[in-house]
Amino acid sequence: MNAIETRIHSLKQYVPELTAPTDLEDFWDRVSREAAESVRYSIEPVASPFLQAEVYKVVLEGAANTPVHAWYMLPSVQLRQPLPCIVTFHGYSGSKGQPEDHAAWLLMGYAVLAIDVRGQGGETGNGLPQAYGMTKGWVTQGILDPESSYYRAVAVDGLRAVRCAMAMPEIDSDRVFVFGGSQGGGLALLVSALEPKLRAVIAHVPNMCHMDLGILQSVSSLTEAAEFVTRFPDRLDEVLRTLSYFDIMNLAHRITLPVHVTVGLKDTTCLPEAIFAAYNRIASVNKTIEVHPFMGHALPPGFHAAGHAFFSQWL
Repeated sequence: MNAIETRIHSLKQYVPELTAPTDLEDFWDRVSREAAESVRYSIEPVASPFLQAEVYKVVLEGAANTPVHAWYMLPSVQLRQPLPCIVTFHGYSGSKGQPEDHAAWLLMGYAVLAIDVRGQGGETGNGLPQAYGMTKGWVTQGILDPESSYYRAVAVDGLRAVRCAMAMPEIDSDRVFVFGGSQGGGLALLVSALEPKLRAVIAHVPNMCHMDLGILQSVSSLTEAAEFVTRFPDRLDEVLRTLSYFDIMNLAHRITLPVHVTVGLKDTTCLPEAIFAAYNRIASVNKTIEVHPFMGHALPPGFHAAGHAFFSQWL
């Protein structure tokens, strides 16, 4: 084998010890019940440049009474109904973007629900209470306790978003997909572990995998957690414990739907070892991983067409 083949072979064998806390399942059962409460949302049409698609602003009630903003978009009326729907999650510090950013999915016949992640670069604020100091960014809010952490709030928001999509009258609730990259890839995998009715998931270069390795070596948002521990070194065990609840590696056994993951071997943000640590434990019998030896932290070229090719197997 050449060096590239050797590296990929090694990664496919990489199965580090799990870091799951003993009450992991009880924790997520509680979160799922909270997120399963009746999803309250408002919806209103908005003007867009589209000639054959409709755009709506949706504001749904997230965790801690935070209004979460989203675009809800429907393709040409000739393609309806009921419709398959893709729920999209954006990368760290980003936003749901503009409706035209999602036009490719609409042209392929999908409805789209694109949501903000709370507090980041979109319209959505963050009503989560804060009882302790934090570093720059968002992930260290409440990081000393999984029950009050930013990650937990984002998980509830994500679950309510997919359940909101499933409840839309134009949508076929049995054909709701999730898609995301980086932070969005991690969130796509997270909700896939928690919502069994989802149809399939694509996670590009996902974050939130093997998070104990990430806080040590990556240049991702987990550098914020590393800075927190640098300031408060006596809190390392608490931080690692909180992260373990949201680590896809520890939840991979719950992912049984079709899943496609991408990884770049030159990625220093979402490390190949971290992604493979989660992927190798995913329980689904319909899972694939697309390895790009010379790609860093990016979505691969042609990801819309490739995404449709994958999702169309499960339409």
